[in-house]
Amino acid sequence: MKILGVDPGLRITGYGVISVVNKRIQLIETGIITPKSNEIIQDRIAVVFKGLEEIVNQHRPEVMVLEKLFTHYRHATTACLLGHVRGVICLLCSLKGVRLKEHSVRRIRVAITGHGAASKAQTQGMVAHVLGIAREKLTPDASDALALAIGYAQLTGSQV
Repeated sequence: MKILGVDPGLRITGYGVISVVNKRIQLIETGIITPKSNEIIQDRIAVVFKGLEEIVNQHRPEVMVLEKLFTHYRHATTACLLGHVRGVICLLCSLKGVRLKEHSVRRIRVAITGHGAASKAQTQGMVAHVLGIAREKLTPDASDALALAIGYAQLTGSQV
């Protein structure tokens, strides 16, 4: 089974594709999509859509995992902008027949580290450990995306 984790953003969208065979997790590809900050919003969203579409077309994941949207009243504008990015990601899943799953950060961190309050650094360390790669090779956004994919695999016992 192939799982694509996505950490959406207008400035940086992290992604990570893993394969799970007999409960063994293997890294296929990870990286970031970075629209130009001086582009208008619809062009930035299009860059994210096209980048993820290429990844979906190339790797054919069965599942895409997104972090559940958490908003704070002080950051309502940020949540609305992020909603635009999440919207095109949901559309991509529908167009490509990819099952979309959402999980909270806390739940993913429990699955990976055993503690829902684990820091980003602790989570990044466990992601690197599980995949057998150097922690320094992971950007924070790519690591967050991989955490979603790995956490989902562990939560489902690799039985989707």
